[in-house]
Amino acid sequence: MTATGAEQGAVGRTARGWWWWERRRGAVLDGVLALLSALECAAEGVEFSRSAGVPTALGVGFGFVVGWVLLLRRRWPIAVVLVSIAITPAEMGFLMGVVGLYTLAASEVPRRITALLAAMSLVALGVVTFVRMRADVASAPEFDPGPWYVPVTAVVLAVGMTAPPVLLGLYIGARRRLMESLRERADSLEQELSLLADRAEQRAQMARTEERTRIAREMHDVVAHRVSLMVVHAAALQAVALKDPQKAVRNAALVGDMGRQALTELREMLGVLRTEPGGVRGGSEGVPLAAVGRAAAAAVSAAVEGEGEERKPADGGGPLDEGPGLEELDGLVEQSRQAGMVVELLVVGEARAYGAAVERTAYRVVQEGLTNVHKHAAGAKVVVRLAHREGEVALQVENGPSDGAVADAGLPSGGNGLVGMRERVSALGGVFVSGPTDAGGFRLSAVLPEGIAGEGLRGR
Repeated sequence: MTATGAEQGAVGRTARGWWWWERRRGAVLDGVLALLSALECAAEGVEFSRSAGVPTALGVGFGFVVGWVLLLRRRWPIAVVLVSIAITPAEMGFLMGVVGLYTLAASEVPRRITALLAAMSLVALGVVTFVRMRADVASAPEFDPGPWYVPVTAVVLAVGMTAPPVLLGLYIGARRRLMESLRERADSLEQELSLLADRAEQRAQMARTEERTRIAREMHDVVAHRVSLMVVHAAALQAVALKDPQKAVRNAALVGDMGRQALTELREMLGVLRTEPGGVRGGSEGVPLAAVGRAAAAAVSAAVEGEGEERKPADGGGPLDEGPGLEELDGLVEQSRQAGMVVELLVVGEARAYGAAVERTAYRVVQEGLTNVHKHAAGAKVVVRLAHREGEVALQVENGPSDGAVADAGLPSGGNGLVGMRERVSALGGVFVSGPTDAGGFRLSAVLPEGIAGEGLRGR
């Protein structure tokens, strides 16, 4: 992450700063102005020493020293203006007064103090100019401009030396504060954009992880059950091949049908993964999921619009969501029966249509339960219960202990099926429970809400 403008400014001031100057060129400018002010005050000190009756060297030295006060204008602008007002009766420090008033008006000094000091400088210049011009007019009797000339000229000169630097300082100060405000806003916006970018990257990573998990669940559901039945039928085929050729033929046909079904579902799923958002099939570079891009775009949009919206569950809205429903539950049970499993299907309540996500998840729960029996409890009796309740649908797959007389098919297990079912059910707002029974068997149960979560996912 790059440094913001505020950080860069702080670094620059530390590197170039010297005393109270932010930049060296500012120190050089103030040094030049102070030198000019000192030379001006020293030159004006000659006339002051004559009128005051003091040695010329004293007047020149006094003016030269006082003129250097302008060097402090950025740090103490009030002191500089007060010194310029104080030496106004000596008719010196006019450059100091002009520059001091400008610096005072452009600084952060309260406006009432600026107005007070400007008024004091105006009065001082007006009085000194009035007295000096009156003396000059009195010393030249041949020049008689009238009674209005001296006061009007004194006021014009005083205003001319006071108002322009004050107004210019006010304008520069306001412009400087505006630029600082805009810079602060830009720095704040840069930081917010950086945070939003980091947050969008995190959400995109989360979306990719959720999509991979979702695809892993789909692949497991499609492959594990079909292949488990195929292995069971293959074992039965091997056992009866010589004793009962007719039964062996039927088992071989079932194995072929299941293999073709598994290949068809895998081909459909891979076709979805290779399809771009607009429906165009891509090449090898199109394999990364379109759903990941959509999820990342949704994450960036949610980050810009705010945190008020709830994050959408991973299980919804895409082509992968299409799948079997409760109407195909009889066929699923019949396949296990054909593999030699004793399965009883009990349905309680009046059957009705549910959301696509609810029916698909209910089907997958029963499918996972039967697959686990094939893997871990060969020969066990199974009871599948389906209950249509008010506002929800409940499922339970319970099997007894394994029959030791039936050979184990030797199917591997990675432990991902139950985890995937729990994720599916939880995504719909349901409850999933699984565990061994007191009789030595195993039971898994799921309760799915009928409307809110299911319909919400269906519409997304």
